[in-house]
Amino acid sequence: MADQLAFDWPTGVALGPDDFFVSKANAQAYAMIGSPEAWPEGKLALIGPEGSGKSHLARVFQAQSDALLVAADSMAAGFRTDASTVIIEDMETLAQSAEEAVFHLHNNLRNAGGALLLTSGQPPSRWPIALPDLASRMQATTVAQIDNPDDALLSALIMKHFADRQINPQPALVQYLSTRIERSFAAAATIVERLDAAALAQRRKINTALAAELLDNAD
Repeated sequence: MADQLAFDWPTGVALGPDDFFVSKANAQAYAMIGSPEAWPEGKLALIGPEGSGKSHLARVFQAQSDALLVAADSMAAGFRTDASTVIIEDMETLAQSAEEAVFHLHNNLRNAGGALLLTSGQPPSRWPIALPDLASRMQATTVAQIDNPDDALLSALIMKHFADRQINPQPALVQYLSTRIERSFAAAATIVERLDAAALAQRRKINTALAAELLDNAD
């Protein structure tokens, strides 16, 4: 069996099931991750923008299914595994030299009644796969889409990014940010990072006043 690849997560990032906030934007994906027996042909593509929680959900699935988790860009031509459940992250980065290995993996898992979870920022139809047989099988994969965050999820994301940095913001700050930043996963991560850096550099408290300065300067 191939060794499971290690991923270096930033210090303090919470990845447990209880840390995943479910809203309308990701409820379908969350439900499907918990029901692999319902995946057509035993495979699912988890699609969403950067920072949307794809890796988080993949880790939740890994914990509940004892799956082998690998990064697509680390897979080589000779990749083999006896695992009955496999997660491949960032399928859009799969090297052409590894496509045949993934093709055989896909077929072996299907024939054995296993499960294959694929993650990406793009739908399978946009993955740059040259091998026609693999491309057709990937394009036939059921997709679970994570949409841009709604109001509830955006606020929860801001809170989580603060918590990952061991910062306990005032509710008024979270509300202020959620109504003024772009409604995206990346924007939530960026504003918290900027606030933390500015507070350290200026030796100031993280509050609405500091947030207003940063947002005004970004215009």
